[in-house]
Amino acid sequence: MRGRQWTARGRAGAGLGRRPFAVCASVAFVLGLGGLPPGQAAVAAEAAGSVRSIGDAGDYGFAEDARRIDGAASTADAVELVPGRTYRSTLPPSGKVYYRLELDGTTNTYASATAAPPAGRDTSVIDGLKMSVQDGDGRSCDADTATFGAGGSPHPVAVWAVREISPRRSLCKDAGTYYVTVERADPDGKNSSPVPWELELTTVSEPALENSGPTKAPEEWNSASPQPVAGEPERRPGGAGFARATSLGHGVWRDDIRPGQTLFYKVPVDWGRQLHATAELGSASSAGKGYVAAALDLDLYNPVRAHVEDVGVGYDGGQKSKSLAPVPPVEYVNRHAAGRQVSTMRFAGSYYLVAHLSAEVADDFGDGPVPLTLRVGLSGAAQDGPGYAGRPVPADVFTVTGEGRGTAAQGGGTAGDDAAYRALAVGGIGTGSALLAGLGVWALVARRRARP
Repeated sequence: MRGRQWTARGRAGAGLGRRPFAVCASVAFVLGLGGLPPGQAAVAAEAAGSVRSIGDAGDYGFAEDARRIDGAASTADAVELVPGRTYRSTLPPSGKVYYRLELDGTTNTYASATAAPPAGRDTSVIDGLKMSVQDGDGRSCDADTATFGAGGSPHPVAVWAVREISPRRSLCKDAGTYYVTVERADPDGKNSSPVPWELELTTVSEPALENSGPTKAPEEWNSASPQPVAGEPERRPGGAGFARATSLGHGVWRDDIRPGQTLFYKVPVDWGRQLHATAELGSASSAGKGYVAAALDLDLYNPVRAHVEDVGVGYDGGQKSKSLAPVPPVEYVNRHAAGRQVSTMRFAGSYYLVAHLSAEVADDFGDGPVPLTLRVGLSGAAQDGPGYAGRPVPADVFTVTGEGRGTAAQGGGTAGDDAAYRALAVGGIGTGSALLAGLGVWALVARRRARP
């Protein structure tokens, strides 16, 4: 279980001659997508992109539009983080790096950092990532720490911090320059990795409400643990990062996960709806003995990548499952709760389920994949939003679009997705076969013309 503390040629003709099959396959794939209806083509392209994005175990899929910046060793040289943009940076093995925020006196600003340590096992269980937001006088507005936890298996970890305009906070209310600090949780640890880590940074701004509302969190909500969602699992390959997360709705979803690998999924959760999730590891196909106490770690993050909660699943080669603790329906006033498991369920949008299988599993059960099933439940009726006085940045971060709402209501749109996969397979094979046949005739004619 996760430990947490709150405080990147040749000529075309030459290439075709060397790699005819690869070229044919690529063209066939593109043509196959072109033969699909627009909606199904999008689903198939997203699925194919998810498969390609995973890569080897331990890889993290950074946002394609992330801008490369350097973290500064001093606040005097800090680069500004603009809300709505995604950045990529580097964190040294020791010492803090600084970034800058220019804030007004009315909006809340959420900053997050995701660290992608290299794959391996030379990691301290108490190592991880620390972040804070500070004002111009060095006073802390908020802070967060995430560690690798008991498993000690290096994997992406995310932290967040907020500059919040709230009657509960006496500091950090004024407009001005603020600073984000990021550092390793255990920079001097004996077993910590001595190499720099890659970072993904995001900031989100939330406007004030048009009309002030209640300043207390709901005292009662359905905290009973529901039965996990039942049904035939549908295949959904997980993404390799927050920006590449695979969309899921209400239903049962199946994938395979390798030791040391981390898979990302996102679930659209509207205002007033309640999210439930259960992770299940299937029985191992390879003969092995032993027990890994912290085999699977399932984390839940909210739309600004704030950690909500996590659950650990032990593994002995047989099927094992555990559910996340119940969280309240999404409501604006949840932010007033004392516990962060409730207060982080403060806005609608994409909630992220992040599953990591410890590298230690390979010791007892081999490097092969382990079946992973996610049972995702959504209950409650969707409600209107709280009535913001302006627009959040990004504009759609705290909303569920019509497409997203339909996905959640229809169990992830499995029928359409399966049709897209089948159409892709048939279209790709048919078009590919025709293309291969045509290229075969072309090659035969070319060889005959080349004879003396």
